[in-house]
Amino acid sequence: QVQLVESGGGLVQAGGSLRLSCVASGSIFSINAMRWYRQAPGKQRELVASITRGGSTNYADSVKGRFTISRDNAKNMVYLQMNSLQPEDTAVYYCNANVLAEGWWSDYWGQGTQVTVSS
Repeated sequence: QVQLVESGGGLVQAGGSLRLSCVASGSIFSINAMRWYRQAPGKQRELVASITRGGSTNYADSVKGRFTISRDNAKNMVYLQMNSLQPEDTAVYYCNANVLAEGWWSDYWGQGTQVTVSS
């Protein structure tokens, strides 16, 4: 089985920084794209950032210039460095990865980690 485990969420004041981490484990042959999503109460889940296996990145307009996604293919990890955090960034952040395991590709999700930004 494949599991994604997230860490790094917490409470931070506006203008502060957090770094989220996500590690994939299990019978993994390969991981293609890795992504970070977020969802605030009453709102749709939003794609925050994505990164391909080769390192190409994409960001939501709302976080561009403030957040940086990166990955370590050898460790099956993806990170989200979040700077200049604002209250509107408050949400549950989810790690997502497209994983080849036991002969097929599937999307996997982490459990989510809460990020709260206070003013």
